[in-house]
Amino acid sequence: MDVKATLLPGVNGTKALLRGYGDQLVCVRYRYDKKKQNRYKTIEIIVEEKDWVPATISYPEKRVFVRIGYGEAELRELIKHNGRYWNPEKKAWHINYRKVVELGLEKRIPDDELPF
Repeated sequence: MDVKATLLPGVNGTKALLRGYGDQLVCVRYRYDKKKQNRYKTIEIIVEEKDWVPATISYPEKRVFVRIGYGEAELRELIKHNGRYWNPEKKAWHINYRKVVELGLEKRIPDDELPF
């Protein structure tokens, strides 16, 4: 099955579901099955919410990618002086997770790069 569209709550195609699920609705997806020639409308909802604290101590030596904007020269210089490596393919800096936490840059780690 191919996913052709992922819609956030509030846009056309999600409003009726948003009325039914409210803040629990995360997204609506349209999936297509070429073999059966069917379209499926699926939803992702929140079924449980708990407090969670990331385990930053467990991954101090893991290297992660951090994105720094082109115009953020001061931040880029700070990264350069803290054990950085530039990765031109990912267009991001490769740096120890411990340093990322020390510099307060956790929010600049792409979700697919989080060490936990």
